[in-house]
Amino acid sequence: CMIGSDGLYFDEKPHPRLWGTFPRVLGKYSRKLNLFSFTEAVRKMTSLPASVFGLENRGLVKVGYFADLVVFDMDKVKDEGSFTEPCKVPSGILWVVVNGEVVCKDGDVTGNKPGQVLVGLVKK
Repeated sequence: CMIGSDGLYFDEKPHPRLWGTFPRVLGKYSRKLNLFSFTEAVRKMTSLPASVFGLENRGLVKVGYFADLVVFDMDKVKDEGSFTEPCKVPSGILWVVVNGEVVCKDGDVTGNKPGQVLVGLVKK
């Protein structure tokens, strides 16, 4: 199965899963409960959805692919949001790179916004 979030970014008080889905999977379901490895968790959040949705040149770290990367501490990554503080930054996320540009460094947002809307075709 794939892992994703249906959290809505433009809600005034979004569901905590908007910021916490992926850190929760890594911290709780992979590290704490050992339901699957970190490698499998990352695959379920990256290359699997990219393949299913037909997003070319995404989902893997390969020459010629878009550089969308998250560097995290496997021992510390954890969702921190709650219904009272849904936008609380997850712990253990060190860097986020989107389309080759750093958007988060050492937990601080850089202000870079290189993202774009992705449109793919669901493969049957």
